[in-house]
Amino acid sequence: MVGAILVGAGQGRRLGQDRPKALISVGGYPLFFYSLKTFSSVPAIEEIVLVLPASCLREKEKWLVNWSGLKKVVAGGQERHESVWKGLQHLSRKCEIVLIHDVARPLTDRGLIERVIQRTQQRGACVPVVAVTDTVKRVDGGYVRVSIPRENLVAVQTPQGFRRDLLEKAFRLARRTGCYGSDDAFLVEQLGFPVSVVPGENQNIKVTRPWDLALLNIILKEKEI
Repeated sequence: MVGAILVGAGQGRRLGQDRPKALISVGGYPLFFYSLKTFSSVPAIEEIVLVLPASCLREKEKWLVNWSGLKKVVAGGQERHESVWKGLQHLSRKCEIVLIHDVARPLTDRGLIERVIQRTQQRGACVPVVAVTDTVKRVDGGYVRVSIPRENLVAVQTPQGFRRDLLEKAFRLARRTGCYGSDDAFLVEQLGFPVSVVPGENQNIKVTRPWDLALLNIILKEKEI
């Protein structure tokens, strides 16, 4: 059984909006709508937990009624890893495979989700990746110190998939060490467990800054969503 945690508890201050990122209106809908719509369309996903800022939960009953598969709308924590953990507590124990997705990536398509599910079922942990196209350099003190060959460099996206027992073990280790990294796969990597990869999508952009939001609106207009 597969469950999904849609994480949108961040405030999104870099966007310069007057509301949390997940509730920013895009095409007449809150940003989280697009991820919820796509994940709800995947037959393999039986439960979805949506994690939002506590201030956004006033309308949660409406969302629960309107979306099949949406089991809970819960308040997130101060940090992303806290929000993921809270979401995980509300998935049934029957969910042996867990997908974690940032609602700030509203253009994730069903094919990508299904690739991640399949590989996670096979390997236990999976992330989607895209090739790094920019030249990458390490700098220090205002100077370039080294140029890094990009042939084996990738940018990691969500959704990321994990066996539930593996994810819970990784969180327990992180709580002991206080080392959480910047994504969920980092936690599993700290266990020494190999995280497999599948091809991501260039369109699977993350909305972080105002120009990302502008690009998203252009893409949605072209897709006529």
